[in-house]
Amino acid sequence: MFQHILFPTDGSPASEAALTACLRFARECGAKLTAVNVVPEFHVLTYRTDMLEDTRAQYLKESADHAARLLEHVLAAAREQQVPCFTDIRRSDHPYEAIIAAARDKGCDLIAMASHGYRGMKGLVLGSETHKVLVHSTIPVLVYRNE
Repeated sequence: MFQHILFPTDGSPASEAALTACLRFARECGAKLTAVNVVPEFHVLTYRTDMLEDTRAQYLKESADHAARLLEHVLAAAREQQVPCFTDIRRSDHPYEAIIAAARDKGCDLIAMASHGYRGMKGLVLGSETHKVLVHSTIPVLVYRNE
């Protein structure tokens, strides 16, 4: 069965629900977990006004701190479930690429991630990182849907 699971998290409620199920699955398989958070690059021209107000150094520090807090939450939950867990922070404007690269770099044999379930125009405009991972990954992907 699976030995090493990559769990991408963005801290959303969908990710939180997937974390619980993923840890249960990892424990049952005897697998270890690597949690990854993908942080967007700093841009001077951006649609995100918070980026415009920050300096590059402030953004880099604050985004790394935020990612570390998200991943510490996963570590704590994994310890509670007695699942060996590691963390990884990646910087990329294309999360799906960073997720696939992390799985490859860490030697993972499964990617387990949440689906936010966007449909219609919202799904078309926002796109789906989960869908992009499914399309481009050569590693199996387990999708947790939040109903």
